[in-house]
Amino acid sequence: MTQSMTGFARGSVTTGTQMVTVECRSVNNRFLDVQFRMPDTLRECEATFRQQVGKAFSRGKLELSIRTHEKTSSDPATIDHERLDTLKSALVEIADRFPDSRCPDQLSIMLAPGVLIEQASNLDALQAAATEALGTCLLELREQRLSEGQKLALMVEERCAAIRTQLDLLKAQLPALQTAHRQKLLSRLAALDLEADPKRLEEEIVYVLQRADVEEEMDRLGAHLDAIETALSGSAPCGRRLDFLMQELNREANTLSSKSTALNTTNTAVEFKVLIEQMREQIQNIE
Repeated sequence: MTQSMTGFARGSVTTGTQMVTVECRSVNNRFLDVQFRMPDTLRECEATFRQQVGKAFSRGKLELSIRTHEKTSSDPATIDHERLDTLKSALVEIADRFPDSRCPDQLSIMLAPGVLIEQASNLDALQAAATEALGTCLLELREQRLSEGQKLALMVEERCAAIRTQLDLLKAQLPALQTAHRQKLLSRLAALDLEADPKRLEEEIVYVLQRADVEEEMDRLGAHLDAIETALSGSAPCGRRLDFLMQELNREANTLSSKSTALNTTNTAVEFKVLIEQMREQIQNIE
């Protein structure tokens, strides 16, 4: 199914004394770009988390924030006396070198890294909770992206239908347009009042009409529209394929405009390009 690349989701898991919350913001990107903000205790799991994200999505810039919160524990914190002695020696040396410096208070010493040892949490349980919360977040994000993708697919299908309708009208008018173009050539030649070999004249007219023929471009436009509908109905990510098809549609519309011999054909080509540009802007958000 068609999937957008924009969305926001949150997943939260509580286990034992740990609560883990994962938030993810997704925007469009040419490739899969995953960025994490997480506690250092979970850094060793980053490779696993990236694999988890890669299985769920193939494109988009995903910014993931993982927060952990430990409930109040009845186990008291302890002091690392070895670390405290090291810090004391360092403070004495600093006082000798800088006698006018202010000594830290007890709270500052206690908050120094490594002095206060909190009760060690179960790292395996924390990692398992983070993995589960991430899975919940990614599932919700996928649902959002699918919902948005369906809206984008509907918009693209509507524009394709509008192009196909105008293409069918142009095909029906093509014989009359060719006849009018031929008559215009003959009228211009008659206005010159020149003697011309009838056979050579007919050959030249056929050559000019062939150069102005747009049936091949219209056939390719129809084939590209079929390819777009096939891509939208498939299960694989189709954003890049659709982007390529937009380029092909625009190329055929430009050729149709350059070969135009009537205002009607020119207006139709312009309308094609307007509809193509509308689709192209939205396809940038499709995975």
